[in-house]
Amino acid sequence: MAQQGQQGEVALVTGGSRGIGYGVAQSLIARGDRVCITGRNEDALKEAVEALGADRAMYVAGKAHDEAHQTDAVEKVMAAWGRVDHLVNNAGTNPVFGPIAELDLNVARKVFETNVVSALGFAQRTWAAWQRENGGSVVNVASIAGISASPFIGAYGMSKAAMVNLTLQLAHEFAPGVRVNAVAPAVVKTKFAAALYEGREQEAAARYPMGRLGAPEDIGGAVAYLTSRDAAWVTGQTLVVDGGLFLNSGVE
Repeated sequence: MAQQGQQGEVALVTGGSRGIGYGVAQSLIARGDRVCITGRNEDALKEAVEALGADRAMYVAGKAHDEAHQTDAVEKVMAAWGRVDHLVNNAGTNPVFGPIAELDLNVARKVFETNVVSALGFAQRTWAAWQRENGGSVVNVASIAGISASPFIGAYGMSKAAMVNLTLQLAHEFAPGVRVNAVAPAVVKTKFAAALYEGREQEAAARYPMGRLGAPEDIGGAVAYLTSRDAAWVTGQTLVVDGGLFLNSGVE
């Protein structure tokens, strides 16, 4: 764990041991922030902190939807560094692949609990602990699945649409001191999204005008912008980071 008294801003990144969350943590640390990452797998979190640099990173293990974990994470960041300027709600799940007409409603509830309700819980806690009095920013990691039809991952898409609206609600309530935005990535090469491209990456990438799938650092850069002073007049927005995929909508 980093020592108290270091200068710079502090971010809490949920689901940060790998993939997009890890890419976000890398980008924020590169600009001088200290970052706490969360996740369920303590071994993976330890490895991530070691790679990120234990002088700039820490972790708190737990399940994102567990309210006790949410409280614990925010309290430990405050105890270690005395502030939590930025919250990045990245933790998410997508346990099913198939038509929504056959979706088990208990699975749908689990998806919303993890992807949406947990994000609200973390936002409430960072707001109460630091941001209400001191300002800061929140970035919710949504998806293009939340702003378009998303065949076979409908529950995930529905939850990400809710994340986009949650962004609007929080941006309205937390203004003017706290800016709240979202990023909506297309397919990013992570273990989480492997089912969408594994074994056919070239075919999947051919749909993108930029000629490739996304990388975690692409999203990390977008989040770094939205949490920076360069975005001081940006709130309530969802930034689509899709390699130009939507440019091909409707194109034969």
